[in-house]
Amino acid sequence: MTTKNSLGLMGGALVLSLGATLAFAALSGDDAIKARQACMKANGAGMGVLVPIIKGEKPYDAAIVKAATDKMGSACDKWTEFWPADSMTSKTLKSRALENVWKDPKDFEGKGNTYYTAFTALAATEDEASFKAAFPAVGQACGACHEKNRAPAP
Repeated sequence: MTTKNSLGLMGGALVLSLGATLAFAALSGDDAIKARQACMKANGAGMGVLVPIIKGEKPYDAAIVKAATDKMGSACDKWTEFWPADSMTSKTLKSRALENVWKDPKDFEGKGNTYYTAFTALAATEDEASFKAAFPAVGQACGACHEKNRAPAP
């Protein structure tokens, strides 16, 4: 799947209202938890590749940036399906998602849209200068969402 295709899928999904998504999500319970954990793991792995580049610890390479953002995008392209009400808790899986995701879906949707906008800009970069300009907004969007919607690591 190309970056444009995965971004298009993710964008189309994020345009939907999260409130409607929570009511009609295709995934349920543990499947939704597993899917969002896979998304977060892919994002963590992608950041593990991208952060050393932004810090200047590794040289910029457009192909590496594209591969990382492609993986991040494809792992998360069904984001809006990852949050049904029955995935708030699980007897078999641990989830760090906080109740605020479901109690304040407008805020969560807004944070998701902010991330999507930042990620789209990052994934569209083709040179080092645009990558360095776009990257900080992605980190800020991740942090803003995690601050209110994710429990600290145990």
